[in-house]
Amino acid sequence: QLDLVESGGGLVQPGGSLGLSCAASGGSSGVLTMAWFRQAPGKEREFVGAFRRSTRTTYYADSVKGRFTISSDNADNTVYLQMNSLKPEDTAVYYCAAKRQHVITSEIRQSRAYDYWGQGTQVTVSS
Repeated sequence: QLDLVESGGGLVQPGGSLGLSCAASGGSSGVLTMAWFRQAPGKEREFVGAFRRSTRTTYYADSVKGRFTISSDNADNTVYLQMNSLKPEDTAVYYCAAKRQHVITSEIRQSRAYDYWGQGTQVTVSS
């Protein structure tokens, strides 16, 4: 079992910044891929970004590229999502996801590729 705990959500004005973190515990040494997804009210869950430890590669959705940055600590037990230049359309519940195995590039943006999910943290961008 792998537990994922997100933190850092909140209310921010348009153009502002916010950082999220996701800490993995419970045998996290075998976690090879971690990702962020988000779900706005009335919409489907969508991919935000992912970090693959085996290749040290990051992936981003086009909607956040250049504004959001994913990073990980040296032990790769925690993944961070730094969000800059936030827009009202970024408002959503943000979820951390993980898979112990390597997720191939063609699947890394798909929620079904991940086995473990955090509880979600609300991000609201509003003036």
